[in-house]
Amino acid sequence: MLAQRSAPAGGAAAATRREGSPWTGLWAVVSKEMADYLSSTRMLILELITVLTAAGTVFTATTQLRETVGQDRFLFLRLFTTSQEPLPAFVGFLVFLVPIIAIALAFDAVNGELNARTMSRLLAQPIYRDALLLGKFLASLFTLALVLTTIWLLIAGLGLLRLGVPPGGEETARLLWFLLLTIAYGGVWLALGMLASILFRQPATAAMAALATWLFFTVFWGIIAGILAQVLRPVRIGLPAELLAQAQLEQALSRLSPNVLYTEATIALLRPEVRSLGFVLPSQLQGALLGAPLPLSESIMLGWPHMVGLIAGTLLLFALGYVLFQRQEIRA
Repeated sequence: MLAQRSAPAGGAAAATRREGSPWTGLWAVVSKEMADYLSSTRMLILELITVLTAAGTVFTATTQLRETVGQDRFLFLRLFTTSQEPLPAFVGFLVFLVPIIAIALAFDAVNGELNARTMSRLLAQPIYRDALLLGKFLASLFTLALVLTTIWLLIAGLGLLRLGVPPGGEETARLLWFLLLTIAYGGVWLALGMLASILFRQPATAAMAALATWLFFTVFWGIIAGILAQVLRPVRIGLPAELLAQAQLEQALSRLSPNVLYTEATIALLRPEVRSLGFVLPSQLQGALLGAPLPLSESIMLGWPHMVGLIAGTLLLFALGYVLFQRQEIRA
């Protein structure tokens, strides 16, 4: 039930219009939640792990890239994609770290208030449920964006010190788009963590459910997509058209995973020489200058459907959590 409030005697109509907005108190919730996140021990541990990871991957990448200074046009982009045993590329770390950070921020966003018996007190204030839920999500998203931006700047600074070469304008633009893509990727897992927080009363159960979903899409969904493609598009004779149809269906099914969408869009942005993210027939490559980098606009268009898919997934999960939260009974 939405919180009840009364308008002052003087200027009652204006006060009613001002306080009647469902977003009253939104930014108060955002600022309070962000202050709690940034000062928590949980956030400090996650930041320390991510910073150490970034420093390690940049050190190993710059060790290799020093030999190609002055020869590679997109040297700074290689900081994020170059790997050396036993450490993978920084992009490979982000595929695993961003969901963990996002889930850690959101798994107790709602049930934590219920268990502490503070939810009814919050809704007794001039704050609607709409503003409360959206404020918690925005606070988590802004905190995640702040952490990722800090790491992004850290890698750029360490790369500049180690390589001694500043990034070009196109490299900077590609890295900015990559930062936005990573934030959108984290938004999916934030919405999932918040949905689990609404569905399950115990924070431990919500965290386990969100992490299990992440592991399902990370480890098992690729296997399931291959099996489904074989069942739905069986190869009966062995013609190239049948093999291509099965492979295309498997790729389409695998793209239901946020991990796959993020990885493919990252390849389009950070590897300008990539001209397609799907299957390309030899006849389609006639006249193409292979190995030549694509312009920034074409690389963005190549990864744009993937970014839209991540944003759509975030909105879908948040909308589902919103509906469930509005129907949830909260008692004092």
